[in-house]
This record gives sequence, structure tokens and C-alpha cells, in this order.
Amino acid sequence: MPTTSDMTTHTDPAVLDALQHQVAVFARRAEQSRLGGVGQARNSMDRAAYLLLNRLDQEGPMGVKALAAGMGIDSSTVTRQVAPLVDAGLVSRATHPEDGRAVVLQLSDRGRSRLEEVRNSRRALMELVTDEWSDEEREAFCTLLTRFNASLATVTASLPGSGPAS
Repeated sequence: MPTTSDMTTHTDPAVLDALQHQVAVFARRAEQSRLGGVGQARNSMDRAAYLLLNRLDQEGPMGVKALAAGMGIDSSTVTRQVAPLVDAGLVSRATHPEDGRAVVLQLSDRGRSRLEEVRNSRRALMELVTDEWSDEEREAFCTLLTRFNASLATVTASLPGSGPAS
């Protein structure tokens, strides 16, 4: 893996300064708007709940440890974040089919319906934000943002003192 100095020697520092500034502005704006969509579902689900429900929807039932590992957070954080989702009937707990002592979390029908409502709202917000963009620009931005997030996860996981985030 290249060192920090290796990565910056070929890139104009002004570009890196502009990039870090734009990432900071994006983080602030995302937090201000919570990227929570539009309409009745706007800001009706926090980021942690959305990400947990989305992962369960995409990957199916799984245990707390697998869910935590897949999200890059620790098991105690998942347990704490899942509790209100179980109470609200969005996630159900079941015994593991192969190990009756283990618990498996799965998206309930109510959770799936609620997640789709929030996705539709957030999709509408993304459409508004990128209204003047071409389809190619949207796709390019999504590809680059996905790549940026993956690189950020890899680099931060390799930094000293890093572990699962809470």
C-alpha cells in the first residue's frame, strides 16, 4: 500500500486541498439535510437505521456479528442500534437454523415496507439535487463516490488505532 507521502507526490496539493474542503462541505450539508428525502418520509429514519435495514434487505437474515463486520462497526453498536428497530417491528429476531443459541436478525414485512417508503423519498431528493445533471454525470458521480467510500474505508481501517467505528 502506498504511503501518504507516495500518494501526494503526484497530485497537485491544491487539488487535494479542494477535495478535502468539498468533502467537509458535503459532510456538513449531508448532516444538515440528513439526506432524508422529500415529502412525508423526509428525515423520518436516521442514518444508522437506514443503513442497517438496507443491509438486511440486500443480504438477508444474519447475526449481529456478521452485520457489524459488514458495516465496519462493533457488535455492541449494532445491538444498541437494532433494539429500537425490533421494538418498532421493523426487524425481527429469530433463532439461527443451525445453532439454536444464536440469534439472526431479519427485516420484517413492516420493515421492508418502511424501508421502501424511505428509499423512495431519498431517491426523490437525489433526483431533485441532480436535476440538471445528465444520466452520464449521475453515473460517473455515483461510481466515483462509491470508489471514494471504499478507499476511505480501506485507508481508515489500516490506520493505527482504528477498529470498528461506533
